[in-house]
Amino acid sequence: MDAVIQVLVSGLLMGSIYAVSAVGLSLVWGALGMLNMAHGILLTIGGYMSFSTVMHLGLPNWLGLPVACIISACFGLLIYYAIVKWMYKSPLFQTNVIVATLGLSMMLENGIRKIYGSYPERQPFGIDRSEGVMISLPESMTVFVSDVFIPWQNFIIMGITALLILIISYVLTKTKMGRAIRATAQNRDAAQLNGVPVGRVFAQVLAIGGVVAAISGIMISSVASLAPYMGYDPMMKAFIICVVGGLGSVPGALYMALILGLVEAGVQLGLGARFGYPVLLIVVILALLWRPYGVFGNREIARI
Repeated sequence: MDAVIQVLVSGLLMGSIYAVSAVGLSLVWGALGMLNMAHGILLTIGGYMSFSTVMHLGLPNWLGLPVACIISACFGLLIYYAIVKWMYKSPLFQTNVIVATLGLSMMLENGIRKIYGSYPERQPFGIDRSEGVMISLPESMTVFVSDVFIPWQNFIIMGITALLILIISYVLTKTKMGRAIRATAQNRDAAQLNGVPVGRVFAQVLAIGGVVAAISGIMISSVASLAPYMGYDPMMKAFIICVVGGLGSVPGALYMALILGLVEAGVQLGLGARFGYPVLLIVVILALLWRPYGVFGNREIARI
């Protein structure tokens, strides 16, 4: 029973972290039809901006999150104005933007290495009773389920994930901006003919993607460590989740992130940590053989 509880706790934690990364990537793909290869570096930027806010500027820990979100949103806008704005009308947009965002990602990573160095850092965002605290909790509020200790950090990460998903869902379904995003995702030309400012929608989506990436980067670095290369693994897993869930399907990305998080946690506990990623890839291959357009995706029919 303890092993089952441990798998559930670890799986939900990993799934929550993966979900935030995957939802941001899926949102950009669904609305813009582009694979943003700079998504991983936006995670890293968010983590370092939170770190700098607390450690270098001396501001309270809780300010790290909003500051990181604002700065990462600005970098999302940079991707639009520096790259996407000049490419999205090109017939080779989907290919060209992969190369361009990958180049931008490498450039930004080198900039981070120059400023912060290559050694891992400790993310101050989180709960710590001994050093700079974000939230102070008495020892009596420590959570044990059976003999399994569950850190309060896990509850914070899951809560932030749930709140973020609810906010994104509300924005996409209940606001004017969300309707414009969904219209652009369904048919860009038709949306433009009906007065939707497609360029502004692209900029908004990339800014939202930057915000989501920053939150994901802070959560990942609070559990693991903060380093210039930290965005690669979450980026690849987010891409895997989006492909299996159905590219462009935000609910599909959320469901698959939680499912694959539980699968990976179970494999790591039963076979060892080194088998988690290979088994994940095997699950992906089997899922795509079954449904090439994604488990939660829709089959597209093109008439020629």
